[in-house]
Order: sequence, then structure tokens, then C-alpha cells
Amino acid sequence: MKKRYLSFLVLAFFSSRSFGQIVDKIGDPVDYVNPLMGSDSKPDLSNGNTYPAVGLPWGMNLWTPQTGRNGDGWQYVYNADKIRGFKQTHQPSPWMNDYGIFSLMPVTGAAIFDQNKRASWYSHKTEISKPYYYSVYLADFDVTTELTTTDRAAMFRFTYPKTDSAFVVVDAFAKGSYIKIYPSQHKIIGYSTQYARGPVPNFKNYFVVTFDKAFANYSAWGDTTIFRSVDELKDKHVGAIVGFAPLERGDKVIAKVASSYISEEQAEINLKELGNDSFETIEKKGRDVWNKTLSRLEVSGGSLDQIRTFYSCLYRTVFFPTKMYEIDKKGQIVHYSPYNGKTLPGYMYAGTGFWDTFRALYPFLNLVYPSVNKEMQEGLINDFKEGGFLPEWSSPGFADIMVGNNSASVVSEAYLKGLRGYDIETLWKALVKDANNEGPMSAVGRKGVKYYNDLGYVPYNVGINENAARTLEYAYDDYAIYRLGKALGKPESEIGIYAKRAMNYKNLFDKSHNLMRGKNEDGSFQAPFSPFKWGDAFTEGNSWHYSWSVFQDIQGLIDLMGGKKSFVGMLDSVFVMPPVFDDSYYGGVIHEIREMQIMNMGQYAHGNQPIQHMIYLYNYAGEPWKTQYWVRNAMNKLYHPTPDGYCGDEDNGQTSAWYLFSAMGFYPVTPASDQYVLGAPLFKKATIHLENGKTVNIAAPNNSKTNIYVNSLKENGKLSTKNWIGHFDLLKGMDVQVDMSAQPNKTRGVNNADFPYSMSVNK
Repeated sequence: MKKRYLSFLVLAFFSSRSFGQIVDKIGDPVDYVNPLMGSDSKPDLSNGNTYPAVGLPWGMNLWTPQTGRNGDGWQYVYNADKIRGFKQTHQPSPWMNDYGIFSLMPVTGAAIFDQNKRASWYSHKTEISKPYYYSVYLADFDVTTELTTTDRAAMFRFTYPKTDSAFVVVDAFAKGSYIKIYPSQHKIIGYSTQYARGPVPNFKNYFVVTFDKAFANYSAWGDTTIFRSVDELKDKHVGAIVGFAPLERGDKVIAKVASSYISEEQAEINLKELGNDSFETIEKKGRDVWNKTLSRLEVSGGSLDQIRTFYSCLYRTVFFPTKMYEIDKKGQIVHYSPYNGKTLPGYMYAGTGFWDTFRALYPFLNLVYPSVNKEMQEGLINDFKEGGFLPEWSSPGFADIMVGNNSASVVSEAYLKGLRGYDIETLWKALVKDANNEGPMSAVGRKGVKYYNDLGYVPYNVGINENAARTLEYAYDDYAIYRLGKALGKPESEIGIYAKRAMNYKNLFDKSHNLMRGKNEDGSFQAPFSPFKWGDAFTEGNSWHYSWSVFQDIQGLIDLMGGKKSFVGMLDSVFVMPPVFDDSYYGGVIHEIREMQIMNMGQYAHGNQPIQHMIYLYNYAGEPWKTQYWVRNAMNKLYHPTPDGYCGDEDNGQTSAWYLFSAMGFYPVTPASDQYVLGAPLFKKATIHLENGKTVNIAAPNNSKTNIYVNSLKENGKLSTKNWIGHFDLLKGMDVQVDMSAQPNKTRGVNNADFPYSMSVNK
């Protein structure tokens, strides 16, 4: 109790804003994480759209207190007053909703099971939220619930008042569920079939719950009807409620829980992850795992809020995609296939959208956690073998949402940055197939691929939505395929077409506006055209946001815009224009528009992904100090370790990964290359402990609130004027010394030789 009480005091202390206090040395990094960061959100305004996920890094199952109704994507929101259950979740975002779900809820006084009637008032003042532990006092029932987890199992500890009516409700959710109670074994099994995106054949999430106390009574329930002493029920929406013998105040009931996508038997095997460990032991093991994972990055010499923001973002980056594989009774790795419904050998991960995460999340994994991404690549091989295509949004199978063929970037980058030991040839076949075919739905393969291959763009007027966005992303994806093909030694006769198509971005450039614009099948530009119109030819953004999506060839874009001076002027314009918008395509203001509007950064819309790399593009035009200014501005203004701590959707670690890279002083503008574009470090010191045993030390001792510019930079003691840093140079271990200044150095990084990679320059 003393340890937990002290942790609560630390958490309360951290909740105050602490920009002035500089932290010279940190303790355990997990103590700086606020899982509630980003949870104060709603459909029309996102401050992160996160929930306090209790679990292990990339764990198969996460758990969260549930304030929303069953099926509500906003399953936990900070401004809610009541908790209606503690839910197993795999939800990557509220817009994608959930799969593999069920919940537990303690109640007292009466056998209440309806999700509205069992909801209890609670206060954040009695809530303790950590990555590996959650606790809250449920006022209506005078019960404290505690929760801690392993990869595939969880342990609850319910502390009851003096009562002769103590219960736990198990809710298997709607859309088809099953429950069976084994009173003599103090056990409940069941399954839920609910999922939000599909199709997902033969989908069931099997679960098992065991208690350390005998059942004094039990009932199954279906929808609104309770069936007393009935031990089995299958219907659209069923659950169980079990009662215990009279308890004294402070008596505890332990519930052990596990689930499986494969079978009841496998759920029982997964339950063995808990072993005979006590609650405290499971909690400590979880804490140790988190400390080990988070300790790959060490930062100091920043404010307390900056330290907390950094580790809270790191916590978010190591959740998705989640493991979907399990260990069977023979100790073999197996998985349920969301593509054919079978149980098959090998790895599987699920719950991420590459449209978001190809930009920074996967580059972050490749640098800091490459062995985890190797497993993910092996999972992608199984995705392709079982589904016939690679997923672009897995939730847990193919989800028909968003645009692009960005699995090409995720696959290519991993190999190009050194990952080995998996079947890259099968993945190569997958990339070639996906790049040249439409898939079973518009978000898989390439929608409009025949137009794109024949014309060099997806036309505006042929009934394919967000066509300009598709074209720009396909062009970058073609670059990624070309780079991988070269690395694999594929003949130019096979891969040259992808190098050619990587230049297709030029087909949409409208010189009269110096921006990208939708183009009709006959070669004319769309008309009328407003660069402030969201959607339409673009995806969740406008032309000012998407025109920079030439990750592979920024120099080519500079040339199209009339040279460096004009290019920098266009970049500057993003920040100085008013946040005007045209929402006619959507028929109303979507939350991404509102988030841009209220940030007072002009047309810069950091709350969504398409423009997040744009700040770094000054480095390609000889004015890197503007990148340094705007990166620091965005970090300080748009990120805080608070419930409203993000400026839009966090999106599966992507928006967090932007912060992590930026705080270290560099960013992967072109993921499928071996370069990171420089910004300016946020902390006086940052260390990356690489998997290969090497370290990257980034020292900026005179960094401060005012010293935001890079005056000079040394790599291993050697002065560098480059505006980029190499991936493989980092992997060798590196000391980066940065001299920070309050005034920009307008002579550093200004020559063409200093500029980062562009395809039209660096063949």
C-alpha cells in the first residue's frame, strides 16, 4: 500500500504544469507515463482519441475502463462520470472501433447486469492509471477495482465493502455471444463474436475467467432477462453474473482472465501466463517489462512536462499493431487467420493503418525495436499468403478505409534498413501484385490502378474518390518498390517501371497555383478548384496539405515550384495564411478541420498525418533554421502530458512517433531511404540504446527554451554541415554534439551538398 500511495502522490505531482523545472536525471521511465494523455476527446474534436490502455508492449490483449456504451468507439473519455465495466480491447482508434471484446464489472446490493444500471460514478481523484496497473474506486458499489496484465491474460482484484450481495458481471457483448458457468470450478467461459470491420470469417474471441472464491449463486443473462441458476446461454447478447458468500469490508476477490482467437482450450493455455503469481508479482513483472522497453530511450535536461510527454508518447508507440499470435500446447507459434478463419502456424499482428504509420511509426520500430518489426514482417508474409494481398488497414483483417498502397513502404523500409532472416522474396511478390492490381475492396491493392498505370495518375472525373491523394501515395510507394528491387538485385527491366512511376507526382502539379490538383481523364485539371477544399481529390486534408507528399523527390517538387526561394515561400505560406476551409465535400466540419482551425498555425494541420513531415522540408531548400523553429514550436504548443495533450488523432503511435523523433532531433521524411532529416533536439541529452548493443548519444548541453537553433553539429567529433544523418551511421553507434543558439545560423546547411536525399538528384 505504501508503494502505491507514493506512486499516486507522484502522479498527482506530475499533473501540474512544470515547464520551468529542469530534470537532469530521470528515474524509472514508466513513472513518467500518463496513460490518460489524449483521452479528453469526442467525435467532433480530438485531443488524441486515446484511452488508458493497460497491457504490455505489443501485447495481444489490452484492457481499459469503459465509460462508453457497448459498441461505442469512444470507450473511455476523460469527461465521463461513470464506468460501466472493465473491457478487454484491441481498438486501434475510435473510428475503427473494436474487436475481440468482453468486460467484467463488480457490483453490490443487487444482481444488476444491464450496462446502464450497473454503471457507477467515479472520480479521477481516486483513479490510478499506469501502463501496467489500473485502479479506481466505484462509488455506487463501494468497490475498488484493480487490474494488471500479461500479454494474453489479466488479473483483477476487487476489494468489497461489508456485504451479503457481492457480484461480478461478465458481459460477452452483442452480435452473437456465448456463456457457460462452471460453479464447482469457480469458472466462466464464453466467447464474443463482435467486430467492427470485416469480413472476418469464423471470428470468435474465446475467454475464460476463474475466481479464487466459490460462487454462492450464479445466473446467465441475455439482453435484459436474467436466468437464475442457469449455467449456459447462447444468444445475440449474453453474459453471466456470479455472487459470493457474505464478505467483510476489505475482503478481496481475485479474478484471472485470458482469451484466445483460436479456442477455449487455447484460452486456458493462455491463462497459464499468470501461473501461480500473486497480483503484486504480476504487477511488478509488468512494470519491469515497461521499464525495459521504455529504457531504450533515455532523455534528460528538459522540463518535467517535456519528460512526461516524451515517455507518454513512447508508451503509445509500442502498442500497435498488437500480437495476434498465440503459443499452443506444444510451444509452437500459431494464429487465427482473419482471412480464412483457420488456425495456422506463424506470426500475425493486427490493428494498424499504414496510411498513418508508414510515416514515422515503422521507421521508429526499425531504428529502436527492429526485432519486433521483424516479427511484424513475418506476420505480413502470412497476411499475403492467407489473404492474397497485404493489408493497408488491418482490423484485424482487411478494412476498407483510407487510401494508398503504403504496405510497400513498410515492407521496403524494413529490408532497406537492415532487417533480415525472413522471406523477403514472398513479400516482394506481394508488393508487385498489390502495385498492379485492384484488391477485394478499394483500400486493398490499388484502386484505379489501370488509370494510374496508363495515364500516370488516377483521374478526378472517373468516380474514384480522393484520386489525387491516391496518385501521390502510389508514386511514393513505387519509389519504395524500386528501392527494394534494387537492393534485391532485381533486373532493371523488371523494376525500371517503378522508378518511372515514382515521378507520376509531376502529372498533378498545377503551375498556376504551385500546388497539386486533381486532373481529369482527358488531361485537363479539375475545375473549379479551391486549394482550401478538404477531401474531394484529397484525403482528410486539402491541396495545401497534400502538395508536400512527394517524400521521394523533394528536389523535384522544388524545381516544379520554381526553385528554392519560391519553395520556401510556399512553405512559409502554410503558416501565415488564415485557417480558412471549404468543407462542402463532407457536408460539414469534420474534426480534422476543426483541429486545424483552432491551433492558430494557419493551414498547418498537425492533427492529421499528411502534412506532418512538411516542417522538415526547409532542409531541402537551404533554410534549415526554419525547420528548427517550427519543430520546437509544434512540440511545445501541440503536445502536453495531459488528457488534452494531442492536437488531433494520435493514430496508432504515428503522432507520438513524430514527437519522439523530433525530440531527438531528426525525422524520417523519406522512410524507404537510409536518411533522417535534421531538426533540433529538445533535450540537453538523449541516448538511444540500440538492439545491437551500440548507443547513440545526442548532447545539446546549452539547449534551452530560447536556444532552439542549431549553431553547429558534430558527428563523432567531426563537424558536419549536412541537413541529414544516416541510418547505418547511427547503427554503428554515434556521438552527436549539437551547439544550440538563440539565433539561427544562416550559413550552416545552405549548400546543395548538405541537402537530404531526393530521387531526381541521388539516382
